[in-house]
Amino acid sequence: MTSSTNSPTLVRTKEGAITTIKLNRPERYNSFIQEMAFALQAMLDECGSDGTRCLVITGEGKAFSAGQDLNEVTDPNGPEMQKIVADHYNPIIQRIRDLELPVIAAVNGIAAGAGANIALACDIVIAKESSYFLQAFSHIGLIPDSGGTYHLPRLIGFQRASALMMLGEKVSAADAQKMGMIYKAVPDADWDEFTAKISRQIAGMPTRGLALTKKALNASMQHTLQEQLAVEEQLQIQAGQTKDYAEGVSAFLEKRKANFSGE
Repeated sequence: MTSSTNSPTLVRTKEGAITTIKLNRPERYNSFIQEMAFALQAMLDECGSDGTRCLVITGEGKAFSAGQDLNEVTDPNGPEMQKIVADHYNPIIQRIRDLELPVIAAVNGIAAGAGANIALACDIVIAKESSYFLQAFSHIGLIPDSGGTYHLPRLIGFQRASALMMLGEKVSAADAQKMGMIYKAVPDADWDEFTAKISRQIAGMPTRGLALTKKALNASMQHTLQEQLAVEEQLQIQAGQTKDYAEGVSAFLEKRKANFSGE
C-alpha cells in the first residue's frame, strides 16, 4: 500500500514499511526556509510512530540540498541566525540521530552547507557519482553547523575535515566514498535501483536491533571503552528480548529465511 503527504516544500511517500521524504524546492536547489525546516521536523516525528522501518531522505531535481536559502537570511523580516540554527537545523539533526530506525540519505546531486551535514547525520549515505559535497560556510564567513563539526571529523579524521571546512573544496561522491565520508557512490543510471534495493533490505531487517545498534553508535561518540562496553551489555540484553531475536535464532536453527516483524 502506498500513501503520500505533500507540503509546498516536501513530498512524503510511504510504501509498505519504507517512507521517502523528498526535499521539494528544486528551483532553489532544495535550499531550506523556515517552512521547509519545520515541515521536515514534523515528518521525522511521524516516521517514529507510523510503522516506518526505513526512512529515505532525498531531493527533487539537480540537488539534494544547497543548505540555507540566503534570501531568507537577508530578509529584514526573516528569522535571525540564532533562530535558524537553534530552531530549524539543530532539531532536524537531533531527530535523525534519535529516530529509532535507519535513515538513508539518498544524495541525488549537490549537497552543500547544511544540506551536506544533514546527509552526513544519516545512518547510510548513498550518492550518485555525479553528486558532490561542499562545506560552503567558509565562503561567506560562517562556521559549519547542522552537526558538521561533530560528524565530519569522526567520519574522515580531524585534519582532513579541518581542511575541507576551511578551504571549502568540493568533494566528489567517489572521493567521499574513498575517504569514508559516505557509504557508497553509485553510477547515476544504477542509483535509483540500488537505493530501492538497500531500502527494501533494511525495511525487512530486525528494526529494534538496528535501532539499538544506532543507539550504541550514538553513545560511542563520547564514551571510554569501559563505558561503551557497559552500554553494549545493556543494549544487548534489550536486543535479546525482542521478537526478532527469537525469530532469527529459530530461523538459523531451522535453516530457513527469517521473517522479521521489526519488533
